[in-house]
Amino acid sequence: MTTDQGEDLGFDTISLHGGYTPDETTGSRAVPIYQTTSYVFDDADHAARLFALEEAGNIYTRIGNPTHAVFEKRVAALEGGEAGLATSSGMAAIHLTIMTLLEAGDEIVASKYIYGGTYNLLSTTLPKYGIETKFIDPDELESWEEAISEDTKLFFLESPGNPLLNIVDIEGVAEIAHANDIPVVVDNTFNTPYLSQPLKLGADIVVHSATKYIGGHGSSIGGIIVGSEDFIFKARTEGYRDIGPALSPVNSWLFIQGLETLSLRMERHSENAQQVAEWLEEHPKVEWICYPGLERHVQHELAKKQQKNFGGMITFGIQGGFEAGKKLINNVELCSLLANVGDTRTLIIHPASTTHEQLEAEEQEEAGITEDLIRISVGLENVEDIIADLKQAMEKV
Repeated sequence: MTTDQGEDLGFDTISLHGGYTPDETTGSRAVPIYQTTSYVFDDADHAARLFALEEAGNIYTRIGNPTHAVFEKRVAALEGGEAGLATSSGMAAIHLTIMTLLEAGDEIVASKYIYGGTYNLLSTTLPKYGIETKFIDPDELESWEEAISEDTKLFFLESPGNPLLNIVDIEGVAEIAHANDIPVVVDNTFNTPYLSQPLKLGADIVVHSATKYIGGHGSSIGGIIVGSEDFIFKARTEGYRDIGPALSPVNSWLFIQGLETLSLRMERHSENAQQVAEWLEEHPKVEWICYPGLERHVQHELAKKQQKNFGGMITFGIQGGFEAGKKLINNVELCSLLANVGDTRTLIIHPASTTHEQLEAEEQEEAGITEDLIRISVGLENVEDIIADLKQAMEKV
């Protein structure tokens, strides 16, 4: 039994102990915050060995930090990966992953159902550096196969997708990718490693916005990458070192606190979301609803196969379109209108005018972002209170 990488331990035990043994100097049970920029070398030769990568050790917090190391090892163990790398944000994790794997002239095949910021990175920013992306319908496996060209060097997807909550057959996508020597990167932010572990389904690399469910309290921005030791070493010693997307040690410490209650929170998020979704499903002002836990969801069975539960995210369409959506979110009282998900509190937003606003109208349509779409990140409040707030807001539409 070990608490370093979590072998032979259960998920909850790893969440509490993974990656850390009380240090011999102080015996601190809680992980310390190493709020330092740099570290003293034993002597000139020791410093030279560290800089030459001949010996492992701490040099500078932009490259590594003991608090980061615990967070990285713990998430890697929970995901079933070999190593992790903490970053300053989820977008930094995605960007660093891509820039470690690809170069000018390479091509990405990506799901079209992804976070607006990621879509913009792939469609607008990366082409400036010679990296193009083909966006496809991720739910049809043949779409992945047909999109492959001699320049394809990466498959990228979210499951569930943001914000339509479509479930991608990760195992099927991985089989196609690996038959063509293409790595698969999965953004697992919505599910967290508690609900699904894409690496065990064949993915090669997992990324997270730790800002969301991993942190859980809406207090810290950060991200993390999990993959093979070789990939993480390359990412750390090249792009991470050169670009500098390191996060504060305090934020790593806060994410560690979040991990300790991750399974408990995800179960409650899922339980509350299921009840809210079932209430919305019957509401006369709801045109349509997407929640993988509903039997009417077209990928309900796939979600049951790939996930432990169905998560805290719901999207639905309200009668009256854009104006009705605005009126709904302007009249909620308990729910918070803001651009985040995965908080302990219930959050609500209108993606077409916010998270996906930077996309052109045609791109929004392609990504499934309709004017009537409302996204709810269901929190941990008493579910009766969440439903009561939505009910009173609906009555004003």
